[in-house]
Amino acid sequence: MTAIALLPAFAEAVGFRFGVYQGFQTDVTPLENGTYRVAVSGSSAPVTYWCGIGDYAITKLRTKATQRIYISRAYEKGNRTVEFSLTPPEGVDTTPGYSITVKRVGENMSAGSAQGYCWDNVLDLGFR
Repeated sequence: MTAIALLPAFAEAVGFRFGVYQGFQTDVTPLENGTYRVAVSGSSAPVTYWCGIGDYAITKLRTKATQRIYISRAYEKGNRTVEFSLTPPEGVDTTPGYSITVKRVGENMSAGSAQGYCWDNVLDLGFR
């Protein structure tokens, strides 16, 4: 029984993390005109930003999982934030791409798909 209790401390000491703890944190700030700024710590992967806005849209804004979320201001190096909107930005192509990105205004996905990236991080082994 003692070995099981010590396992988390040992795992952290040797440099890996198992499943139940997220490896990143997101902070969503509502802005003017229905946009939301997502800042992250612990990761700058595109799925981190999508997780943050997807979870916020469903749990805080109570949107349906089918609600589309659009990038209204893309990721900027050094700034490490992305701005999202629940309405498509004017004058840009909103055809979803084939890869997950936060570098193109108009890129979009459903709130449910975005929130799904939160679970991907929790369930992986997260070796580092």
